[in-house]
This record gives sequence, C-alpha cells and structure tokens, in this order.
Amino acid sequence: MSGRIIIDLFTTLDGVAQAPGGPEEDPSDDFPFGGWQAGYPSRAVGESVTQGMQTLDALLLGRRTYDIFAGYWPQHTDGPEGWIGRLFDGVPKYVASRDAALRLDWQGSTRVGDDLRGEIGMLRERHRDVHVIGSVDLVQTLLAEQLYDELQLWVYPVVLGRGKKVFPDGATPHNMRLLSAQAGDGGALLLRYAPEPGEVRTGTMGG
Repeated sequence: MSGRIIIDLFTTLDGVAQAPGGPEEDPSDDFPFGGWQAGYPSRAVGESVTQGMQTLDALLLGRRTYDIFAGYWPQHTDGPEGWIGRLFDGVPKYVASRDAALRLDWQGSTRVGDDLRGEIGMLRERHRDVHVIGSVDLVQTLLAEQLYDELQLWVYPVVLGRGKKVFPDGATPHNMRLLSAQAGDGGALLLRYAPEPGEVRTGTMGG
C-alpha cells in the first residue's frame, strides 16, 4: 500500500500561514505578526495534532522549517514536549532544497529537491505517513503539482492582510474534495481536503 503525504498548516481566515508559532519563525518581508496563533489557544487543535503524530514515520520540510526544528527539538527530548522531540529526532527527515552543498547536521536528515516528483514517489514507497509541517514555500509547490494526499488546515478566526499565503495570487487552479470539517474551541476550524482530479468546473448559477 502506498504511503501518504500529509500537509499540516495553521492558517488565518485570509489564508496566511506565515510564522504562526513565533516572531522569529519567519520574519521575511518584514512580517509583523509572527506568533499570531498564540492568541487563540485550543485544546482541540492540540489533541488533533497529537493524534496525527501517532502514525507519523517521516518528515518532509522546507529549509527554513528544518532549521527551526533542528535548532529546537533535539534539545527538547524530555519534559512535557519530550515525546515530540524524541519522535522528530528518531524519524527520517527529508529537506527540500536545490543546494547540493547543503549541510544537514541533525541525525537522519537527507536532502531532496532535484526531482521532487520522483522523490515524493520514493517517500510513498518507503513510509506510511509523511508529514509536511509549516514549510509554506514547499507546500505551495506540492499543492501546485498535486504531490500530496491530504491537506489539513487549522483555520483561525483572525485576518492579517499580509504574509505568505497557502494559495497566493497565481496559484495553480485545481479541485479539492472535503474529507471532514471539525469545529474546535477558541474558534479554530479543522478542514481536511484531498486533491480531486479534473479541470476546474465553471458555469452559470441557475435560479
């Protein structure tokens, strides 16, 4: 059975997915709202994330998210977050980058990106559930090329008006199929989608 590529993203109502976790996460383009997720604590979101990690057996990350994870999780393998640190430390980590000289010091890390479509096929053969966490630039590529099996969006009740979006202007048109929708505490909404083949359908709404 082929494995799955699962994208996990926190996003605002206007589709911004940049730096939800903290000001230093991604300050590119002078983004002023780093850490916007902190204002909306949600037990349901935490439980959903924890559940998703139960079957995670590999990570696929963009370079920036990898650097953040590599600088944090190996030093946090004890305490309340320790199980996450141990999980991330132990699973294979694939880093999307075209830099052939990229140095990856975190154990179990491998560079991909020269042939992303072929490499995604390889990951599906090797693993059961490969999670893409954050990594907005990589996610945009995966969505455009439909190189994913499930998109999990935790949508928060806030509008920022600027920042990197899940679907920026010029995004490739394509269909999706809703798998489930779940409302959580704190106003967050979990939406799960799968890619749907075929051209985007247009027409006139009848009365």
